[in-house]
Amino acid sequence: MSKTSRIPGFYKKPLEERLRIIQEFAGLTDEDVKTLLNSGSLPLELAERMIENVIGAFHLPFAVAPNFLINGREYFVPMVIEEPSVVAAASNAARLVYAGGGFKASTTDPVMIGQIQVAKLKNPQEAKEAVLREKEKILEMANEKDPVLVRLGGGAKDVEARIIETRRGPMLIVHLLVDVRDAMGANAVNTMAEAVAPFIERVTGGKVYLRIISNLAVKRLARVECVVPKEVLGGEDVVDAILYAYAFAEADPFRAVTHNKGIMNGVIAVALATGNDTRALEAGAHAYASLGGRYKPLSVWEANERGDLVGKLEMPLAVGIVGGATRSNPLSRIALKILGVKTARELAEIMVSVGLANNLAALKALATEGIQRGHMELHARNVAIAAGATGELIDKVVEIMVRERNIRIDRAKEILEELKKKES
Repeated sequence: MSKTSRIPGFYKKPLEERLRIIQEFAGLTDEDVKTLLNSGSLPLELAERMIENVIGAFHLPFAVAPNFLINGREYFVPMVIEEPSVVAAASNAARLVYAGGGFKASTTDPVMIGQIQVAKLKNPQEAKEAVLREKEKILEMANEKDPVLVRLGGGAKDVEARIIETRRGPMLIVHLLVDVRDAMGANAVNTMAEAVAPFIERVTGGKVYLRIISNLAVKRLARVECVVPKEVLGGEDVVDAILYAYAFAEADPFRAVTHNKGIMNGVIAVALATGNDTRALEAGAHAYASLGGRYKPLSVWEANERGDLVGKLEMPLAVGIVGGATRSNPLSRIALKILGVKTARELAEIMVSVGLANNLAALKALATEGIQRGHMELHARNVAIAAGATGELIDKVVEIMVRERNIRIDRAKEILEELKKKES
């Protein structure tokens, strides 16, 4: 009989039964199953309550980046990521920025946008005016859904409306602006948007379809800037080279995408460590980079009058320290404890600073020695482990591959066999 993944009620089966089905389907060994059952510090009974169809917990390296001075406060920054060199790059760049007084970061109020889509309107302009006339009533209805948020100083704060042209005709898009305080905000915003939708239908005479948060958080921005003394970078030539690298990214979207990917290396590593929504952050950041009609770098680099390097970064950062995995995952709770943050705004200020640090590290490497040298040296450890090296043999295999500048899995296996023969 052929294999099938069509198993009615799979989600209702106990974890052990799900694992047995997957073991038979994929030909997993008993050792594979044991690894899945003992795959991390996240208890499986907790994992089963977080998402569906759990068969294990996936572990990534959990590191901390030192040297971060942000708004005059010292931080060790937790980072979770699989890519070699990202943590080292953040740490080294933070050390350079430290010499210039550290990062200066700020955030706007944590306001998220809930969108209510109204279609089938006889007169969209009249519908828009009707919504705006009823703004206070809409805000009142929204805030009735979350009195706790309102008591904390948050809640629905404003209503905006705009008409857009679509392939299905004109639509009225109502924006409900909600201050979500220390949450990412999706649940609160979506609940409020759904609550006011029937009233908006009555007011406009149209048909409401979507009622959902937007991940383009243009009202919830994080900003950071830093000054890097030219001496610690290696002189005016290095500053000049970095500025040429930035000019390339500013003019070319192919380069700008990779430039911004370097920023997101840092942002997403901190987001993973603290249990935040990485997909929302990525989508929002890249959309923000495109708002002018052409994809551009999120950061800006220039030289000041003294010739020092000055970096600035502005991006939407919808992050939370309450709700979701930030509280349910014990490792995320530990990450927040290491940071010692008291508000979501402080967390966003840390994340945007790490993003700028990783951007600086990448530009410096690209403009001087090239990106591969440091990256491949760290990557060599993963290659050695994949080849089967353990313990001290990992370091020995890495040392030889780096010296030869030949970091490949087949060469790692050859070196490992040679070393084992010498030891036997």
